[in-house]
Amino acid sequence: MKDMSDQGIYIFCGMQTQEKEWEGGTVELEGQEYPLFAIYYKDAAIAAAEVPMKIYHPNKENVMTHQQVVSGILKQNDTVIPISFGNIFHSKEDVQLLLEKLYPQFSTLFPEIKGKMELGLKVVAKEKWINDELSSRKDILDAKESVKGKSEDATYYERIKLGGMAQEFFGKLQKQVNKEIFQPLQQVSDAANQNKLIGEKMLLNGAFLVGKEYEELFDARVNELHEKWKNKADFHYTGPWPAYNFINIQLKVEEAK
Repeated sequence: MKDMSDQGIYIFCGMQTQEKEWEGGTVELEGQEYPLFAIYYKDAAIAAAEVPMKIYHPNKENVMTHQQVVSGILKQNDTVIPISFGNIFHSKEDVQLLLEKLYPQFSTLFPEIKGKMELGLKVVAKEKWINDELSSRKDILDAKESVKGKSEDATYYERIKLGGMAQEFFGKLQKQVNKEIFQPLQQVSDAANQNKLIGEKMLLNGAFLVGKEYEELFDARVNELHEKWKNKADFHYTGPWPAYNFINIQLKVEEAK
């Protein structure tokens, strides 16, 4: 008989359900396939799989697997609470205790996220547009001209000044995008966050919580804004996702003890 002492319970997300025999299919984790099942408490459940008890490293493949499971559950259930990657417990009883401990938090979150999804929008400036905008700034062009052919030591203060001008330039572009893109989308969403920008050409890294009944309206607004900005920036529109940016459930194994 196989020794099960080296097995653990990996958890993916919480969900609201009255169903007590949920079957979520299977998950393939690090080349092995495992059945998905639920552990219940009142009208809440945690989706899980029994897997080898070890540390699962947050490489791209593992994180994508975790996210795909949670996104798949969102298609079945309209009230899903994502849980951070890599949480594995010793037993189903430990997860049961954790769920009971989290239930007050879950029961508060359920009505706030019921029927809602997260949609993401990254706006990245086109290089040609940036260059055109920069070429219209005489002060920046003059500052660039003044440091040409000179040693770095000789132009130290000029370079600092030029760096400040560039920072101020991109700051203005980000404010423009906030006003013309983020705020109009914020108006047709239940909540909105601006995440950290990645690279100097990214002008917006937005996350929006949107009711499923308003998804088409939100899509239409994104398309309208893209039409206005298509010569200036690329839009990277993603989702639907569970509400990752609007729920902070960070767990540790010790929480079940």
